[in-house]
Amino acid sequence: MLLRHTPAEVAERKALTINPAKTCQPIGAMYASFGIHGCLPHSHGSQGCCAYHRSTLTRHYKEPVMASTSSFTEGASVFGGQSNLIAALNTIFTVYNPDVVAVHTTCLSETIGDDVTQIKKKAFDDGKIPEGKRIVNVSTPSYVGSHVTGFAGMCAAIAKEFCVPTEEKTDQINLIPGWVEPADMRELKRLMKEMNVPMVMYPDTSGVLDTPMTGEHDMFPKGGTTIEQLETTGSSFHTFALGKFGSEDAAREIQRIAKTPFDVMDLPIGIRATDRFLMKVSEITGMPVPDSITDERGRAVDLIADMQQYFSGKKVALFGDPDQLFALTEFLLDIDMKPVHIVSGTPGKYFSQKMSEIIDDEVPTANYRNGSRADTFLLHQWIKNEPVDLLIGNSYGKYIARDEDIPFVRMGFPIVDRIGHQYFPTVGYSGAIRIAENILNALMDRQDRDAPEERFELVM
Repeated sequence: MLLRHTPAEVAERKALTINPAKTCQPIGAMYASFGIHGCLPHSHGSQGCCAYHRSTLTRHYKEPVMASTSSFTEGASVFGGQSNLIAALNTIFTVYNPDVVAVHTTCLSETIGDDVTQIKKKAFDDGKIPEGKRIVNVSTPSYVGSHVTGFAGMCAAIAKEFCVPTEEKTDQINLIPGWVEPADMRELKRLMKEMNVPMVMYPDTSGVLDTPMTGEHDMFPKGGTTIEQLETTGSSFHTFALGKFGSEDAAREIQRIAKTPFDVMDLPIGIRATDRFLMKVSEITGMPVPDSITDERGRAVDLIADMQQYFSGKKVALFGDPDQLFALTEFLLDIDMKPVHIVSGTPGKYFSQKMSEIIDDEVPTANYRNGSRADTFLLHQWIKNEPVDLLIGNSYGKYIARDEDIPFVRMGFPIVDRIGHQYFPTVGYSGAIRIAENILNALMDRQDRDAPEERFELVM
């Protein structure tokens, strides 16, 4: 039966979330931590919490995800976890010797009221932390926010720990990519290299969660932003934060510390968002967009023009993280599709404001909502009342797609039933081609499946 019990009649719910379109803050904090070279994420809470966060990331990336835990027992749950964390840090540096430990809290340690900043200071004062080692900490209870806010919090904490202000600025920029895949981070670095723009990007999970098979396990892969690079973020003359929800907090922290101006840009997903990002980089740095990138744009536009008949007028429902949804919704409109149902579990008043700017004039009847009750149950109800031609979202959308017999494109986090998403970018013009290809394949497969024999075409 799967979800076929979902009623079509929408009833407002004040205290019940069903199948949330998000996951918890510590997962986002853990993912951001992997973007720092030589960093071991540490979950300050129970073993079960850490196991869940690790398994979710492992299932998405199909890579080993290393993390440590304070291993709360009944005693720590009552009296606090200070001794657990200090003992854990001592063990971590003795056994694994990371350069950085990134501590994020869980519901349990937050409910107790552990002051991790004070515990960290005590560990340093008591000589439990070896010389030269660093500890980052952030508050990430699961009962507020989402994986996106946890990611944003850890990025801001990294800036607070490592950014060093300087009187003179260099010609490099800071690029905070937001929650995107390792392939997207790799693509952003490639685009900046094509433009000859020196930069520091953090976090950078490329080379960490998409490592090559060598036959040997490396506790700390070669990828990630180094401490030395992070310490130069204060000397950069400008910061680009991609995605307001995932990156703005870190950009503001760098501005507070080093007086570095910043721009918050949409994630460069699709044609227009990529255009805006590259032109703004060109404006700020004085470096022109090279012909090689312009050619990539032309190829993306050519593909869309060639296959416009399959996109035109198709209704789409989508769910996921707000930063991705903003740019993706704009891209769908640009290729003449109709996003009619949009939900994100991540809270924040900016969502409705931004989405109204993107979609209200284009699809006046569209439904969009974010926050606690903006869940996939609500999305399913909306679809029952106004059916769609395509569903876009993470793996949890497959239940709705099966029950309602809708073509489904997987995009976002987590994707646990397919592989390859960490290897193929969705940002930039090459990412636009990838997204358009996936949408086309889904729609054309459905056309083949449903076509009567006399309309079953070889060339489409």
